[in-house]
This record gives sequence, C-alpha cells and structure tokens, in this order.
Amino acid sequence: MFDNAKHKAAGQSIFMSSVTGLANTLAVVTTFLGAPPLYGKTVSWVQEFTTNYYGYGFEDMTAFIWGVVCAFLVFFISRASISTALVMGGLALATRIF
Repeated sequence: MFDNAKHKAAGQSIFMSSVTGLANTLAVVTTFLGAPPLYGKTVSWVQEFTTNYYGYGFEDMTAFIWGVVCAFLVFFISRASISTALVMGGLALATRIF
C-alpha cells in the first residue's frame, strides 16, 4: 500500500528543508548580532594594513569591503555550524526513537 522508501525519503526531505530554513534564520540573527563587533574590533587594523601595503586613499573603500566580508564570514560560519549541529541533533534523536 505505502512504499516505505518513498515515505522515508519524503520525511528526510521535510527534515532537511526545515534544518536549512532554521539554520539560515539563526545565521541571519547571528550575523546581525555578531558582525558589528567583529567589524568594530578589526576595521582599524585592516585599514592600517591596507595603508601600509597598498598606499593611501583606499581607507573608505577598504572599510566598506571589510564590513561586507565580516558579514559574510559570520553568516556562513554560523550557518555551517548551526546546520551541522541541527543535523547531528536530529540524527541523535532519530537513533533514540527508532
């Protein structure tokens, strides 16, 4: 009557899409909270490094680009960490139930 393999695949697909959505949402929140402190603590060093090795006049552009880089770093690192933790937690829960 029911194909168990298709049913299992559908359940896994729902679980993985939920994990992806939750990981993305939590990564956005983490980026909102984490990127500004990272940027604030490192932008002066990055601007000084740029001035020393690439010359004057790039400070404003460097500050903007560094802000974008900080946001991407925090987002992708947190998304990878959160999604890994959710998948491992889901697998641990599944092995306890079944």
